[in-house]
Amino acid sequence: MALFDRFKSKKQIDQYRAEEDTSPVDTSSADEEAAPDKKELSPPLLQERREQAGDETAPENYKAHKKKDQSGLFAKFKHGLSKTRNNISDKITTLVRSNKKLDEDFWEELEEVLIEADVGVATSVELVSRVRESARKKKISDSSEVMALIRDEVKTMLEAHNSSLVMNSGGMTVILVVGVNGAGKTTSIAKMAYRFKKENKKIVLAAGDTFRAAAIDQLQIWADRTGVEIIKHQEGSDPGAVVYDALNAARARKADVLIIDTAGRLHNKANLMKEIGKIRKIIEREIPEAPHEVLLVLDATTGQNAISQARIFEEATGVSGIILTKLDGTAKGGIVLAIAQELKLPVKLVGLGESMEDLRDFSAAIFTAALFEE
Repeated sequence: MALFDRFKSKKQIDQYRAEEDTSPVDTSSADEEAAPDKKELSPPLLQERREQAGDETAPENYKAHKKKDQSGLFAKFKHGLSKTRNNISDKITTLVRSNKKLDEDFWEELEEVLIEADVGVATSVELVSRVRESARKKKISDSSEVMALIRDEVKTMLEAHNSSLVMNSGGMTVILVVGVNGAGKTTSIAKMAYRFKKENKKIVLAAGDTFRAAAIDQLQIWADRTGVEIIKHQEGSDPGAVVYDALNAARARKADVLIIDTAGRLHNKANLMKEIGKIRKIIEREIPEAPHEVLLVLDATTGQNAISQARIFEEATGVSGIILTKLDGTAKGGIVLAIAQELKLPVKLVGLGESMEDLRDFSAAIFTAALFEE
């Protein structure tokens, strides 16, 4: 079944595959270019000139550029999800081929496949229940038809909590980043800074993890590499003081985005809550509508452990979205479903590689298409 037949949401599909324009080239104005009394080129010739000059704003060039860009994004997702696809889609395909009837054994084995892929017990049971009910309503009894139902339900589950980064159109955007040490928090901050800088935004980083000298040093290195400013204090300093100085410095320098790093200790939840609570109060006092995002960085390779971490940080910090790192290096990508279903939190960014460009916007449609693409 073709990809576009599987997903009817044109808005989602257009994010990674622009439609091809098969309209014929208009050559009827060829004589107009040579006419000396024509001071302005006709629209067809104007478009042709712009295309030949490589102008991406020309309709045809823009389409080609966008199509290449978005096709590359789909390919990146597909490559990054290869291990997860082997662990979910391929196993479901094998199950379908070995079980022709949709009997109890089939549904139990389907649950097992999903649980083993770190979709989680509760989410696996819910997903199978939805697929089973859909099959009943459509009077499907042959397992060969169930894959399309699974794809549809996975996409529906993810779309229920799918949203992009919140940016403050009327001023500076403040992003608070939380997560345990080792999850990829510092590199995610660096990749966000790199992304925003490519969008011609002025970025300031705040080294709010003062518990570890290494955290401050690492953030400084990334700030130097990406060419953005950083506000930092000495190791052991009050994180609230760092954030206060960063807010004032960012405003004074007319920054577009302030990204705040925080400590990633989990051994004492009370201290974590107290520290983050203090930081939030400072931010809210200085900029009442901020922080605009509280992004929790989770390591996809940790599977269900990521859910436990998320529950603690959500309680302590009021998480608004997830950055899921190392998705390309794990067979446990099913954790995306568990996050959406159990935590009701949107995965906003995903790590699909080690380069600076590999922190990508999450899309339910693209994720589902890449996961089940044959």
